[in-house]
Amino acid sequence: MKKVKFIYNPYSGENSIVSELDKVIQIHQQYGYIVEPYRIQRDESISNAFDSIDNDFKYILIAGGDGTIDSVVNEMKHKKIDIPIGVLPVGTANDFAKNIVGMPQDIEKALIQILESQEKYLDLGKINEKYFVNVASAGVFTDVSQKIDVHLKNTMGKMAYYIKGLEEIPNIRKLKVKVESKDFKFDGNMYLMLIFNGKTAGNLKLAQSSEADDGLLDVIIVKSDIVRNALNNFIVMLKKRDIYEMDGVLCFKTDKVTIECDEDIVTDIDGEKGPEFPLKISCARKALKVLGYLYES
Repeated sequence: MKKVKFIYNPYSGENSIVSELDKVIQIHQQYGYIVEPYRIQRDESISNAFDSIDNDFKYILIAGGDGTIDSVVNEMKHKKIDIPIGVLPVGTANDFAKNIVGMPQDIEKALIQILESQEKYLDLGKINEKYFVNVASAGVFTDVSQKIDVHLKNTMGKMAYYIKGLEEIPNIRKLKVKVESKDFKFDGNMYLMLIFNGKTAGNLKLAQSSEADDGLLDVIIVKSDIVRNALNNFIVMLKKRDIYEMDGVLCFKTDKVTIECDEDIVTDIDGEKGPEFPLKISCARKALKVLGYLYES
């Protein structure tokens, strides 16, 4: 009988997946699968989830936010496990699942769509030696997700990100960076930089033109000469206006980019702490097999 490894984070999205465990098993059994679950523990390495993986496993089902997906994908790459993943729409800011075209928010419908779909190859971003599925960032607001109390995130959902982001505004400072790709150079001051493989960050659709299967990453730089009042209302503006048209914002596509910065700032990968500067970022083309996409007509 076919097997599926089910890796779930019980702390994600107000613990919503916990009440759906029986449904996950039931639907897979109807499709001829045995479900082998692995519950993520805060004090255990995700590596333990892969100890029993063999050729009988047809795919890995993930229930968690972007940080969970990021951890699973990085461990798969580390262990050279080349089978598809399916992602359930749970988690506080599951931007990756939201980018899967046609993915239902209902768990039962999502499971059926995953099981009846064909695998699709997607790109991954790579920052130094680590992969990211959705977005890497540096600058103001970058470590917001890292600072949010877990209880606040689980009870307030995406609103917690907005609240924490507003708290960070008084601490905004200019950051000197040097950015270089094959066709683009920037040596100056910025507030924020985002490198997208997907389209959204914190449930905000920022990289409208980004595609996760085009072999390119979308880079967005918010320069320090952006109007201060505009920065104070940045989140509101992003909801009302295409970011590519905003004054003080640079946007370009590339498959490789290097970033140097001597400032004492952290980086972020899919909501988790990223590596230190300098950064070498590239697009790993068609590096991940994903289930759940609707058939294209």
